[in-house]
Amino acid sequence: MLNRTTRPVAALLIACAGVLAAAGPVAAEPNPDVTVIAHRGSSGIAPENTRAAIAAAIKQRADFVEIDVQRSKDGHLVNFHDCTMERTTDVEQRFPGRPSYRVSDFTLAELEQLDAGSWFDASYAGEPIITVADVVSQVRGRTGLLAEISPCDHYDGIPEDLAAELSSTPGYLEEALADGQLGVQSFELDDAQRFHELLPEVPIGLLDAQRPTDAELVALSGWADQVNTESSVTDAALLARIHELGMANNVWTVNEPGRMRQLRDLGVDGIITDFPQSLTQR
Repeated sequence: MLNRTTRPVAALLIACAGVLAAAGPVAAEPNPDVTVIAHRGSSGIAPENTRAAIAAAIKQRADFVEIDVQRSKDGHLVNFHDCTMERTTDVEQRFPGRPSYRVSDFTLAELEQLDAGSWFDASYAGEPIITVADVVSQVRGRTGLLAEISPCDHYDGIPEDLAAELSSTPGYLEEALADGQLGVQSFELDDAQRFHELLPEVPIGLLDAQRPTDAELVALSGWADQVNTESSVTDAALLARIHELGMANNVWTVNEPGRMRQLRDLGVDGIITDFPQSLTQR
């Protein structure tokens, strides 16, 4: 889940870490109420990170929509995954001969001219790239938001910009936190820590494609709320240790129903998936 854990509990668990490690891992409890997180929206049935994908996730009763936060050349935060736009837009046709097709090399007005839907299916022709503000407006009061700070290495200042963006819509931050409907995550340790410094009340998670060491987990438990691991490195022992240290785990990206059931029964807190309907419509 994305609910924030209390620091006193985490501190007590850290102090007892040696005893817990010596006793061996505690078996993770099955979690029948696993949080369902729609990866880039319901991206298995609609073009990722578009209004259509978010609308589908809401209709499918996903608990959260996961998005990717980048910044346009003129400073607007947009919802887009890849560092460059060739895979999911018509940018090469619309702007031929540009020296770079990075999101950050285009103004918002240019980005809004792109077709971000036809690559997926002709029925989605004309789906635009949308801003983070658009996403907030679409999910507010309907479902939760899990925002990933882009790991594209040419950016500076995204944590600051995202903190400002989330704080700029009157009432949204307070409402989302009260309802347990907001979280932020990043692959980049520095970005996650910086965001946490700016908005410590917002649950913060570190994404990890590798199995974290125990020392890394103990260090993270001093400030992070989640350790969000790739599914292939996630097992009962890792989950038990994450939970012992007062943190939660949202595992990614899981699309096979059998594996979803395995991970749910292992005790993961959340499952990030392209097909949220596999977990919500049963």
